[in-house]
Amino acid sequence: MTQQFAGKSAFVTGGGSGIGRASALALAAEGALVTVTGRTAQTLEETVRLIEAAGGSARYVVADMTDDAQIEHAVQAATAVTGRLDIALNNAGYDGEYQLTKDYSTEMLDHMIALNIRGMFLSMKYELRHMTAQNSGAIVNMSSGAGLIGVPGFSGYTATKAAEIAMTKSSALEVAPHGIRINAVCPGLVDTSMIAALDEDVRESIGAAHPLGRIAQASEIADVVAFLASDKSSFVTGIALPVDGGYSVP
Repeated sequence: MTQQFAGKSAFVTGGGSGIGRASALALAAEGALVTVTGRTAQTLEETVRLIEAAGGSARYVVADMTDDAQIEHAVQAATAVTGRLDIALNNAGYDGEYQLTKDYSTEMLDHMIALNIRGMFLSMKYELRHMTAQNSGAIVNMSSGAGLIGVPGFSGYTATKAAEIAMTKSSALEVAPHGIRINAVCPGLVDTSMIAALDEDVRESIGAAHPLGRIAQASEIADVVAFLASDKSSFVTGIALPVDGGYSVP
């Protein structure tokens, strides 16, 4: 069976765990040469090991996704083998903690802005330099259902996630004439290590808040990432797609 990303180069930020790791695995399973990046070499090495154990190809580069020069270097590294950048998933982000707006930590907000907004903006900046030169490519930005609705206690987080959606839409319009598509994915709660650490009754109540009666698996978000990166979504650009079990439905 033909792999839909055979011969293509993919770049995944925040690829050491959770949705980033699951997406890197999904892209590699379809033949992409995946470069994962993040701040922690140990988790990135594990992602690469898992991909290679499944028969895929991957590399990693350590980078601080708030640093302009390190982001530029990481994107450049992703093109080193093929000379191209076909797929990018901008997944690195920071959730922060529950705090009412009147008590919200300025330091926490600044870190969110630096990683969620600045980091995604700079990632797209350097990714698009390669993609516009080749007149092709697909970018998927990992926003959140929180960017579509209000979430009490997370005003800073929701603001940065809404900003990511706005960047996605504006940039998608800029590069559409180059044959490049940019879309955002907006997950609800996902069964990651943070959720796994919660008490079982808390997990059940969180799942019950979703109309489908459960939270998502990281692999389910990764499947949507792969779809938006593929030719199966060739006429889709500039959208913010909720993948939240109906949680954001009015």
